[in-house]
Amino acid sequence: MPAAPETPGGPVAPGAVTRRGRWPGAITLGGAGLVALVLSVALAVTVGAAGLSVGEVFQSLAARLGLPVTPLPPLQDAIVWELRLPRVLLAVLVGGGLAVCGAVLQALTRNPLADPYLLGISSGASTGAVAVLILGLGSAATLTTGAFAGSIAAFCCVLALAGTGAASAVRVVLAGVAVSQLFGAVTSLIVIWAGDAHGTRSVTFWLLGSLASASWSGVALCAAGAGLALVVCWAAAPALDAFAFGRETAASLGVSPGRTQLTLMVVTALGTSALVSASGAIGFVGLVVPHAVRFLAGSRHRSLLPACALYGGIFLLWADTAARAVFAPREIPVGVLTALIGVPAFAVVMRRGRGTG
Repeated sequence: MPAAPETPGGPVAPGAVTRRGRWPGAITLGGAGLVALVLSVALAVTVGAAGLSVGEVFQSLAARLGLPVTPLPPLQDAIVWELRLPRVLLAVLVGGGLAVCGAVLQALTRNPLADPYLLGISSGASTGAVAVLILGLGSAATLTTGAFAGSIAAFCCVLALAGTGAASAVRVVLAGVAVSQLFGAVTSLIVIWAGDAHGTRSVTFWLLGSLASASWSGVALCAAGAGLALVVCWAAAPALDAFAFGRETAASLGVSPGRTQLTLMVVTALGTSALVSASGAIGFVGLVVPHAVRFLAGSRHRSLLPACALYGGIFLLWADTAARAVFAPREIPVGVLTALIGVPAFAVVMRRGRGTG
């Protein structure tokens, strides 16, 4: 059997996209991503009905941090700090977290179509949110709690169906599909049985994915979820590289396939649960962004995962900005826009993948 091709970082899985000399290095790509992210955050906060400049945004932030600057008028400061900045930061965290979880699940399952909703988490979160909104199990403030509880319940069902330890990727995927269908049916039943017109409209908007209800508590929850996923998965990057060659090869390289797969799936499930509970089901971010970043950064997870966090955050930030600005005064759910962008982008990525394979 011929040896796997080598890159400066080590062996690469057959068929994986590798970096050539013309591609940017990891440091260059990461530095460009950080600069683009900071500029994107500053610019996105200025977009809206009330005109603000980038200087005024930084003036508001500086005053909040206690720096010796003149504070903005209370109304403008509230627009920046209470309305726009939490939404912008939430978009960055959700986009980056979903992209990281998608890259990890694609490696664990060796399935290029895997994304963070593979484990039925989105359907479970939807059921929990619908139960809060329509059945009156709590106030609107407990929506995030209900969605988080539903997503964890869905993941537990996936584990119960697929088994733990040496559960194959195929069994996990099939269990995720079955659980998604189950919780989707329960959600539809609740909406049809107990929902009124107003409640159904609110639920539909949330199910399509929206950051309109962003708050600092949601930002904190998503920061914890995305940070946990990135740190743990980045630490397991060598194991993820080994999984690209299959479970048997990973075991021969000293990786415990069953334990590693279970640990990383639990971590990605917890991270995705936190993200979905604050934003609803935003599709295609965790599916398309890892492929696009892999095309630039290569398949080594030490550099792939941080790049996914950066560029996933930038992608969702501008998608959400467009969703609330392009169609003003109307606002469309950002999940609709990511689907419209993601489908053709994924088709292009897959076509290039066939061309290089």
